[in-house]
This record gives sequence, C-alpha cells and structure tokens, in this order.
Amino acid sequence: MGVIETERLILRSWTEADVEPFIRHTNTPAVMRWLGGVRDEDEVRQVITERFPGWEAERGFTFWAVERKEDGELLGFCGLKLASDEETKIQGWHEVGWRFREDCWGRGYAKEAAIASLDFAFERAGAERVVALTVIGNEGSWGLMERLGMTRRPDLDYQGLAWAETPVIVYAIEREEWQARTS
Repeated sequence: MGVIETERLILRSWTEADVEPFIRHTNTPAVMRWLGGVRDEDEVRQVITERFPGWEAERGFTFWAVERKEDGELLGFCGLKLASDEETKIQGWHEVGWRFREDCWGRGYAKEAAIASLDFAFERAGAERVVALTVIGNEGSWGLMERLGMTRRPDLDYQGLAWAETPVIVYAIEREEWQARTS
C-alpha cells in the first residue's frame, strides 16, 4: 500500500512498535465504550499484528495505523475493510472505520483520516459504495459520518454483533456522491 499522507497525518502499515501504545491508548473504557468494552490484550495484539496486516496483504487496504506527523505519535487507526457481518445486506461491501485515542477526540483527526480512506476506497480500491457502522448512542461517530457526507440507511441496519447491545446502524456513501463532494 505504501503510505497515505494528509496535512497532519500518516496512515501506514502496522509495526511491532505500535502494539504497546495502541493498547495503552485505545483499549480503554472511554474509547471502547461503544465497541463492547475493553478487550483482552492478547486479542488486541493479534488483531494489529495478524488480522490488519493480513487484510492489507490480501486486499491492499486495512485499518491502518494513524501517526501524527508533528511528533510521530500513534493516534489510533483508520481505514478500510470488507464488511464481514454474515447474513447482512452489507456483507462484502467496503467499510470505513476508525478508532482514536481519547486525547485526540474533537481535533479533526478522525475526519482527516476518514477522508483519506474514502479517497483511497473510491480512487484505488474500486469501491462503488462505502458503509460505516455504529450504534445510536455513539453520536460522535455517526456525527462524523454525516460530516463526511454519508447518509443514514435504516434499511441496512441489523442486530447481532457481539459488541453491539443495540442494533448496528449503517451509513453509506456512493462513489458518485463522494466524487461530487470532492470535485
């Protein structure tokens, strides 16, 4: 994949050096509130050392590590995956996602990284549409989805994820909508 650079951020492949700061800063009650709670550290380690690099090797995209250019700090992740929730209308669609450490909330980092990820989805990954998932209570997340130009799609909502006690709500944006916003 290489590196995606924005004004303030670098979206890049994961390294072993990312494991400890990612766990320390993002596997917290506040960050994980809407994602099923704090996870076992070995589980988190496996995701960022095996699953994310595996997606990148197989598909050319993943939830990349997000580094702040100014100081090299790992802020969290943002990127793409293929929606994998079985027996849903969105299975196999491109999905944009993010998770940032709490001290970075409200500074525009998630939006900046998500814009770069959506550009990648439509320009390089061949996506026709991209979805984003959250739950009703996570206003910060769905608020960002709306600021990105994504549209709430109740017809695509579903129940059943282990991390979601309430239905998963789906936002989506089509290639043409994204291109119209960015041209």
